[in-house]
Amino acid sequence: MVLPHTEARPRPGHADRDHLAARLARSARHRPRPVADLEAWLDARARANPFEITEVPFAELTGWSFAPHSGDLVHDSGRFFSVEGLHVRTDGGPVDEWWQPIIHQPDRAILGILAREIDGVLHFLLQAKMEPGNVNGIQFSPTVQSTPSNYLRTHRGARSRYVEYFLEPGRGRVLVDVLQSEQGSWFRGKRNRNIVVEVTDDIEPHPDFVWLTLGQIHDLLHRPNLVNMDARTVLSCLPGHAVAADPADPGIAAAVARSSLADDDAAWQPLLQVRNWLTANKAGRTLVAHQVPLRQVRDWHRGDAEIRHRSGRFFRIVGRAVRASNREVAQWRQPLLAPCGTGLVAFVVRRLGGVLHVLAHADLRPGYRDIVELGPTVQCTPDNFTGAHRPTYLDLVCSDRVQVHYDVLQSEEGGRFHHAVTRHLVVEVGPEFPAVTPPDYTWVTLRQLTAMTAFSYQVNIEARSLLLCLRALT
Repeated sequence: MVLPHTEARPRPGHADRDHLAARLARSARHRPRPVADLEAWLDARARANPFEITEVPFAELTGWSFAPHSGDLVHDSGRFFSVEGLHVRTDGGPVDEWWQPIIHQPDRAILGILAREIDGVLHFLLQAKMEPGNVNGIQFSPTVQSTPSNYLRTHRGARSRYVEYFLEPGRGRVLVDVLQSEQGSWFRGKRNRNIVVEVTDDIEPHPDFVWLTLGQIHDLLHRPNLVNMDARTVLSCLPGHAVAADPADPGIAAAVARSSLADDDAAWQPLLQVRNWLTANKAGRTLVAHQVPLRQVRDWHRGDAEIRHRSGRFFRIVGRAVRASNREVAQWRQPLLAPCGTGLVAFVVRRLGGVLHVLAHADLRPGYRDIVELGPTVQCTPDNFTGAHRPTYLDLVCSDRVQVHYDVLQSEEGGRFHHAVTRHLVVEVGPEFPAVTPPDYTWVTLRQLTAMTAFSYQVNIEARSLLLCLRALT
């Protein structure tokens, strides 16, 4: 049983939150080591911890099998995850009915990051973690990235290092603790505990872990595929920590800072109205997703080594054998979901009343627990849309009619997805872009977006990832 964190201190008030924001801002300005040194450290850990990933057919996925009655791909232990079938009907989007495989993982994983002041500056403990689906093997990851199947040692391997700081009450001060969803097209009802715990005691060092400031992490976000998805989602849930910027500065860094500090009087609409917009979309949209046996999923073919759609689009289910020298177990085999193409997520931003706003979308996905979450302006795999039904604003964000502020490839979660990479874009439009939006879009400031990440199932993982990338522009 996972007990809640308790602290012998009063509930934090405004002064405490403001003090934390100031400490986070100081950490975001502090860069004790250049990003090239951090990349060299990660490369050194990869050399010190060799790994091998090989493709295997389903018949050689030791510990996994297709259930005789349903055809679902399941683990012999009944734990970890399964690949099942889903039948979806909806009233929104270009397609109103489809079937697909989907990953079902009922375990609530811990995505935990330890924080500690070092020389008066808040640092965060990240690890060099290998995941079998990572496009480059090892990436900067949370202190702990572990499902109950792992930290309860279903695999009979070692216990996840430092997990006790997130399981045992009183180990430190909790800065973030919220259940968040994951990819709603690939997971059914998946949620993870995103948690940051600040400690004051010395932490036993380990060569695969490193203390980094927010500023250093922001620098890493400007390089492709270095900060993994799980670290991005946890850090995006931190409270706002911008520093006041010169109102006359027209640059994007100053605009991001001002938007992060803007109160409701300076916003296009108050936060309560943003929440009303999202709730209305949750209540007003219809999506019915039924679990079905994987063998009954239409338009998908199961071969010896992959499950794929007859069109060759969307994604495949494949098998991989893994050997790793620094994981809880030295070798294992598992299925992975392999996207067919590079994804794209984009925020369109515009200055309204002099304040930078993000154009958010009410994103409908079959795997969400609550049907709709606030998502990026655009979220898709462009190669999946070859006909007339192109996502709204996709052509805009890829055109020369916008000013590009951020354009970096970032990896999705490598423990379940094989070489899943998503292009992250932040593009700005001018005053000619209409302020009045379609009903499933709305304008929010970065302060409002940050406030909504404090609640479960409000902001999807793609928007949270982009939020952290926006902060990296300051």
